Amino acid sequence: MIIMIFPRGRASIFTLLLLCGSLSLSAIDINEDLYGDFSDFVSGIDPNAGLTAFPVLNVPMGGRSEGMAGAFTAVSDDISFIEYNPAGSSMLARSELAFFHNNWIADTNVEGAVYATRVNDLGLAAGGKWLYLPFTEYNVYGERASKGYYSEAVGILNLSYNFLSSYYFSGVSAGMNIKGAFRFVPDYSNDQGSIISGSGFSQSAAQVMADLGLLTRFDLFKFYTARERNSSAALTLRNLGLPAMGDPLPTVATAGISYKPIRPLLFSFDFSYPVNLQNPELSEKPYWAAGIAAELTPFLSMRTGALVKTGNIRFTLGSAITLDRVSLDINYTVDLLTQLQPFNRLSIGVRLNLGDGGRAARSDEVDRLYLAGLDAYSKGNREEARYCWEEALRLNPKFDPAREGLSVIVRAQAIEDRITEMEKLGF
Repeated sequence: MIIMIFPRGRASIFTLLLLCGSLSLSAIDINEDLYGDFSDFVSGIDPNAGLTAFPVLNVPMGGRSEGMAGAFTAVSDDISFIEYNPAGSSMLARSELAFFHNNWIADTNVEGAVYATRVNDLGLAAGGKWLYLPFTEYNVYGERASKGYYSEAVGILNLSYNFLSSYYFSGVSAGMNIKGAFRFVPDYSNDQGSIISGSGFSQSAAQVMADLGLLTRFDLFKFYTARERNSSAALTLRNLGLPAMGDPLPTVATAGISYKPIRPLLFSFDFSYPVNLQNPELSEKPYWAAGIAAELTPFLSMRTGALVKTGNIRFTLGSAITLDRVSLDINYTVDLLTQLQPFNRLSIGVRLNLGDGGRAARSDEVDRLYLAGLDAYSKGNREEARYCWEEALRLNPKFDPAREGLSVIVRAQAIEDRITEMEKLGF
């Protein structure tokens, strides 16, 4: 027996996560009857599934977003945003560099790397992922005719900007990803077992596409005190582009929301609507994802979630360990496809915290100047208060409380000047 002890107040969160996570772990020993229940819930098979090009676009790299089963469109608060909402970069708290490994199906693996940074209201990011699996062809005599790797790669460039942000409003972030995807197929043999030169190249393909996203944060039913907004909403349109060799891209429109009622606990929900731009009648059925994340301690967090598609339910259980400037994300996922035996996989991600560019230090200094101005004003020293609040605005032009303080000084001075003028006129 293993006994785990957590600080008072977090035990209930841990219990909740265990209850949610048990759904994922119990799926490992799923039997045929239970699978039948799940199949009935999902309502059978989507006849339009698998008709799109570049499957790598549907395979997550990993990280916190996969731990929440992809319900990350409105969360987008770490480097995982790049696969779910391109608007996330302009709201990142810090610059990050991350590396991912996802052990997908059988011998199929996905490797990924992403860098993201923010300069004031401008967000920038770049990354890529590579899916690969061994390819071996045998002739009618059971002899190996050819071998190599089937692979797909995606490169991503991200740009976003946060509009209308202020002290009281987090703004609306709009972002775009420009993506280039490439599929490589090794050469294969003819009926006589001879390799056909260039045959693989004829099946290979390349395509350019775009992601578009909107994101905003706000306070709603907030039961803790902090400047961070506890709720968010988002809209995205991903993989927008022309067909690749006659096959449409996996274009999907998603609406997402997230809500943090108390500081350690986060809920998120995404609803996605696939769109076959080549033939809308062949679009896949809509699907949804829900996720939960909780910070159990300052260095340990857990997350779980479910993604529900027609013919497929995916459960994920993950955790993250954060030590100073390095975070390790580990996720375990079970997919319940239309087969009696589910397959499971493990993904690992390492995130490096590269700092916030001094934003936290500037924020602390702005707070200090604002409080110093309040103290000076309460003592009747308006000039000192004016100096402190002007300095605060110089460091952060969007710090509205300092601007409001200056307007109070201006109004008070105007009243005094008016009284003085009236006294001169003999009133």
